[in-house]
Amino acid sequence: MKLAKNISIAAFAVAVSVAAVPKPTQAALVNYGFTVNATSGSNPGQYFGSFRYDDSTLTGLGEETLGVNNGLSILFDYLGTQYTEASDFDYPSSPVVSFTNGNLSRLSYLVEDRFFIGNDPVNPNTGGTKFYSILSADLLSTTEVGTVTYSKSTTVPEPMTLGGIAIASTIALGMKRKKKLSRVTN
Repeated sequence: MKLAKNISIAAFAVAVSVAAVPKPTQAALVNYGFTVNATSGSNPGQYFGSFRYDDSTLTGLGEETLGVNNGLSILFDYLGTQYTEASDFDYPSSPVVSFTNGNLSRLSYLVEDRFFIGNDPVNPNTGGTKFYSILSADLLSTTEVGTVTYSKSTTVPEPMTLGGIAIASTIALGMKRKKKLSRVTN
């Protein structure tokens, strides 16, 4: 009887832990770091930032764009000031990240009178890998001063996944403790 009970508890723990393993199609918060390498202009140097978004609406087919309504958040430290997604000139419709067949292709981020990350200042929602200094509110006063590189960080699973892992771990530890106590009393 005791063996059947232990087997059923173990089977339940295995079922919960298997269900908790993240699946490739499961939504997650995706984190990217980016580095601006300003090689010309009045503020040469390296500047660092990061952004994250919820990938649950991505299909992985063709051209897609995610914005603030998809959980896009940005932190960028430039010249001693920390900028966020709310610093973008067109917030909340911008900033945006763009994808081609599910792969990140570019970030579009414009902070008026400061900088622009993208490829074409005339069309700021295209995004890209160039860094521009902006001298005034007029986008025609931009000067390309460097490049932007992106690096993917860790993917954070949904809370449901983490909860399942916690439950399975707790059950496994409880079974181990119970087994250890039964050896001591026998």
